[in-house]
Order: sequence, then structure tokens, then C-alpha cells
Amino acid sequence: MNNTKETLVSAFALFSLFFGAGNLILPPFIGFNSGELWWVMAIGFCLSAILIPILGIFAHAKLQGTIFDFGKKVSNTFSLVFSILIYCIAVALPSPRTASVTHEIGIAPFFNIPSIYTSVVYFGLVLVFALNRSKILNILGKFLTPAILLILLAIIGICVFSFDFTFGASTVKSPFTDGILEGYQTFDAIAAVVVGGVLIISINLKNKDISYTDRKTLIRNAGIFAGLGLLFVYGGLILTGALMHSNFNADINRTDLLNGISRTLLGNEGNKFLSILVSLACFTTAIGIVTGTADFIKGRFNNSNKAYTITAIISCVLGIVMGQFNVDYIIVVAIPALMFIYPITIILIVLNVLPDKYTAPKVFKAVVYTTILFSVPDFLNSIGITSVAKFTAAYLPLSTYSLAWVLPATIALVIGNLSSGKATTV
Repeated sequence: MNNTKETLVSAFALFSLFFGAGNLILPPFIGFNSGELWWVMAIGFCLSAILIPILGIFAHAKLQGTIFDFGKKVSNTFSLVFSILIYCIAVALPSPRTASVTHEIGIAPFFNIPSIYTSVVYFGLVLVFALNRSKILNILGKFLTPAILLILLAIIGICVFSFDFTFGASTVKSPFTDGILEGYQTFDAIAAVVVGGVLIISINLKNKDISYTDRKTLIRNAGIFAGLGLLFVYGGLILTGALMHSNFNADINRTDLLNGISRTLLGNEGNKFLSILVSLACFTTAIGIVTGTADFIKGRFNNSNKAYTITAIISCVLGIVMGQFNVDYIIVVAIPALMFIYPITIILIVLNVLPDKYTAPKVFKAVVYTTILFSVPDFLNSIGITSVAKFTAAYLPLSTYSLAWVLPATIALVIGNLSSGKATTV
């Protein structure tokens, strides 16, 4: 096995599986709104949109199983429920959103056709790729990702070398924590536990005799390179949005801003390049979600190819239905789901990355249950029930930033280890 070549192909494939609709439309928008504080918001955004997802890939490298293995230390029932919730959210929200973004940016500006036609063709192609499972890694890593990166580099490079480094005033009250919460909307922590499994299965299909250690090294290195790629792209897109603060109205929405940036930087032909970029970026993410979901169901049904095919078809049909809603609506609808499932996902990733001596089953359970309990106020607040959040805000400082779970989960981890003596185990 050519380690360098395999690492680069896997890293490119992983980057494309991560880089979808939210990854493209969110960074310029937060840069545009954060103005002179763009770098503060960028740090928060990158924590939740890069660091946590790449730690999720590290966890996969360690476990080398499926999403089900992330929660097994709590219980098999918990892990199954968590896995089902993750896949339901993935196929119901981020996957359809990729079709919606593709229509709004890549199709609607050029063709006067209903979104249903875009969604049908789009998910028809996604299904074709998902059913050709063994070829996915090579197609994504060798062909689609380089095309995405070239167009992104053109947009970022032209902006950085064409505009003076002057920034407007920030319209964001809490840039760091708002950056973290905006990172939630990329769904990349969820993507990490979903597409990490896709990566492992794809590697196994290509290299059946690879050892656990070599596979772990390959996955970790691919994660590091993919993370560096995301860091460069996110930073560049956030800076691009910040530099162009005076070119657009303050109330511009995410997709119109991206369209406007493309026209300004690439001229009247810019939208054609942007449409290609959007279509490729969204398409690769949808493939990862549908394939990951089908892989999981196949594994639950004794590696049944029939179960895989049926799941892929259902996921694509759901994508067609949900893809009829506009992007901003899907983003708003996703907030309650993210407020509930994201803290649990993040803590499971962190616990599985930590050395086993710090995550004994009792400690693991205590931290996860604490996270679930203290994420409830943020979830209730997101659906309009604010009384609980107002009460917890008096006792949990981070509650005002929709991060009420962070401090209790950290305390549970520390106390759990001190009381069990695991922290002093050599």
C-alpha cells in the first residue's frame, strides 16, 4: 500500500464528505456580520466545525467500528437510540439542505424550473453513487475534491489580493460563542460520526488485509490533512465575507451573499463557477450521509444488501421531499434538533478520544447523562420555552450562550475520575 497516496486520497475524500451546504454558505455570512471581530468568531466557529469533527475521526480511528460503538459504554440500548436519532436527523435535515442550496445557488439563477426537478435529478444521482459503494473513495478523493478546492482557492485568493484590509463594525453581541453555535449548523460533529464509518468501510473494501495499526494511522493522518484543509477554507471564506462588508445590504441572506461574492470576484461568469462549486460540495456530502445511513442499517440486518438498497432509496426519497423547503427555513427548523443532539454528540466524541483510563464505564455514563440533563434548558429555549433557561442562567454562566451543559459535563468527568481513582492510574 502506498501510504502517502492512500493518505491524500482518503484526506481529500474526507474533506469532500465534510464540506457541504452549511460549510459553504455559513463562513462568508458570519464574516460579513462579525466585521472587525471576524477572527474571534472564526476561532469559535472552527472549534465546533473543525476541532470536534476531526476529534470524531480520531475516535473512529481508535474504535474502528460504527457509530454504534460511540455509546456502547453507556448501554447498547442508548447507543442504538443515539445512532437512529443521528441518522434520522442526517437524512431529514443536512442531506435535503444540500439539494436546496444546489437549487437556490446552482440552478435557479440559470433555469426557471421548480425545485422538485432539481431534487429528483440530484438525489437520483446520489442514489447511483451510493449503490456503487466500492468506488466512492476514489471518485471523491481523486476527482471531485480537487475541483472543489480549485474554485474555492480562486474565490478566496482574488478577494484577499483585491480588497483593502478594512472591516466594518460587528453586529454580533458574542462573537466567540456565536461562532461556536454557528459551527453547529455545519452538522460536522454529526458528519464525523456518520462519514467516519463510511471512510473505514471504504478503506476496508480497498485494503482488506490492512492491520489495525496501519488503518488507525491512515485514518488519523487523513483526518489531520482534512482538518487543515477545512481550516484554510473556513478562514478564507470568513475573511472574504468580512472584507466585503460594504458591498451588500446588512439584511442580505446567506445564499444571496454567496451569490453576490461570486459575481463581485469572478465577474458575470462567476455564478457559473459558483454553481459548479455548490453542486460538487453539496453532492459529495449527500453521498456521505446516504451511504453512511445505508451502511449502518445494512450492518444491523446481518450485512443485507437488500437492507442497504432500501435504506438508500428511502433516504433519497426523503431528501427529495424535504429539499423543497428553502435553505433559511431548513436552518431554522434544525436549531432545536441541534440544541439537543449536538452536545451529546460532542461529549461522546471527546470521551472516545480520551485514554480509556479516564473513561471507565461509570464515568462515561455519568458524563453523558449529565450532558443530556443540562442540554435540556438550551433545547427548551430553542423551541420557545424560555422559563427554564432563564432559571439556569442564574446558576450556570454559559447558559446565556446556549452552552449550559459544558461546565456540568466537565465537572462530572473530573469528579468521576477522582472518586474512582482512575485519574491516578498509571
